[in-house]
Amino acid sequence: MADKRVRILLADDDIELLQIVKRKLGEQKRYELLEANNGEEALTLVLEEHPDLIVLDVMMPNLNGWEVCKYVKTKPELDDIGVIMLTAIGPNLNELTSPLYGADDYLDKPFNFTELEAKIEKVLRDRGKL
Repeated sequence: MADKRVRILLADDDIELLQIVKRKLGEQKRYELLEANNGEEALTLVLEEHPDLIVLDVMMPNLNGWEVCKYVKTKPELDDIGVIMLTAIGPNLNELTSPLYGADDYLDKPFNFTELEAKIEKVLRDRGKL
C-alpha cells in the first residue's frame, strides 16, 4: 500500500486559497488532489471519484460544506471518507457544529499548513488510509 496515492478532495470557493493549499499539498507526492469550487461540484466529485479525504470549506455556494458533510456521513457506501471542515466562521461555532455533521476534524481559517498537514495525516491514519 506504500505506493498507493491518497486521494484528497479540496473544496473551497476561495480560488486563491484553493490554489495555495493545492500547491502546498501537491509537494507531497503521495497525494492525488481533486478540487471543487462549490458544494454541488464537491458532492459530484465525491460520488464520481470517491476520495479518501475531503478538506471542505463550510461557506460555499450551491450546497454548503455542512450539507455535503452530512450527505457523505449518512451514506454507508461513503462512510470510509474522512472529512476535515475548513472555515472562518469562528472557532467556537466550528467546534460545536463540525461534529454534529459527522466531520472527523476541523480547522479554522486562517490556518498554518503544518497544522493542516497534521490533521490530514491524523484523519487518514485513523481511517486506515496511511
